[in-house]
Amino acid sequence: MKKIRLGTSDLEAGVISLGCMRMSQLSKEEAAVLIQTALEAGIDLFDHADIYGRGRSEEVFAEAIDMNPTFRENMIIQTKCGIRQGFFDFSKEHILDSVDGSLKRLKTDYIDILLLHRPDTLMEPEEVAEAFSKLKQSGKVRYFGVSNQNPMQIELLKKYLKQDLIINQLQFSLMHTPLIDAGFNVNMLHDPSIVREGGVLEYSRLNNMTIQAWSPFQYGMFEGVFIGNEKFPELNQKLNELAEAKGVTASAIAIAWILRHPANIQPIVGTTNPQRLSEIAKASYIELSRQEWYELYRAAGNKLP
Repeated sequence: MKKIRLGTSDLEAGVISLGCMRMSQLSKEEAAVLIQTALEAGIDLFDHADIYGRGRSEEVFAEAIDMNPTFRENMIIQTKCGIRQGFFDFSKEHILDSVDGSLKRLKTDYIDILLLHRPDTLMEPEEVAEAFSKLKQSGKVRYFGVSNQNPMQIELLKKYLKQDLIINQLQFSLMHTPLIDAGFNVNMLHDPSIVREGGVLEYSRLNNMTIQAWSPFQYGMFEGVFIGNEKFPELNQKLNELAEAKGVTASAIAIAWILRHPANIQPIVGTTNPQRLSEIAKASYIELSRQEWYELYRAAGNKLP
């Protein structure tokens, strides 16, 4: 699998990563097969969060590989904190407690990347800075990032942090494109011209932050997948046409569409099916032409001005 450098760090990862949100639903044996399949395909970044399965996803992951040192050295473990029952919490105390909990569940001495999970409007950036410095100095966390934040929220954090923010996780797929829509419709008076994300795509490119695309097969807010969905006949017709021509699945084409963007966006795929994961991984080597990329964008219901 092709590799990308993550932000300003010295970490290189496969261009596709595995989201572990649903790993709590797997047995130890099933999870082991999935993780091994990922590694064999070149997928070496595993995305967790303290809330996934109420912590059980991290536990199953560690149990599945027995946190074997050989495995650990060949993977990048990323986790997130900040979402609690009914509220968000970026307090120093919660960040530190959450990391200790993740380390215990993952049975590891360090986390490669810690992300703040969704913005907390009550955030005191000085507290976040203190927590990050303590985690960095103790060796518990190597690198830091955010999830679902706009440029000004990131700038506020950066004013106080000593560490770079190397990642921003954002929802992006063929059926969820506010990340790019406004850029096509500058100075126009219709809905796609509304800047919903604060110019975060360009901001990320200018500041060398890696965007990780979550829910790359979903439409809406977890309303379902668009692959093979009769609600989207034109898009699926185009996906299937390109899949047949290139000898891969429609899911691989949907991921290749994200990878085609020069921002070096890293999709996070959440499948728990090893065979499907192997098929999706082939997207790393699929080259979509500019014309094919735009055809898919239009087939998803978007209009160019």
